[in-house]
Amino acid sequence: MSRTNPAAAHPTRLVPLADAAEYFHVSVKTLRRRIADGTIAGYRVGRLIRVDLDELTQNLVVTIPSARSV
Repeated sequence: MSRTNPAAAHPTRLVPLADAAEYFHVSVKTLRRRIADGTIAGYRVGRLIRVDLDELTQNLVVTIPSARSV
């Protein structure tokens, strides 16, 4: 019986909170609040907390609707 690693099916780009905050121009505190309210997932690696950049892009980046009607 072979075991498959679910993480191998979806490669993640786990980065420290400080790097993700700089990339998205938000504070580390904002990311910690989003993890606490369930908007994004945080991953503990040892004692460190990491976030997935792809997941942040999906959950934090929001398209602003145009005010013009077509």
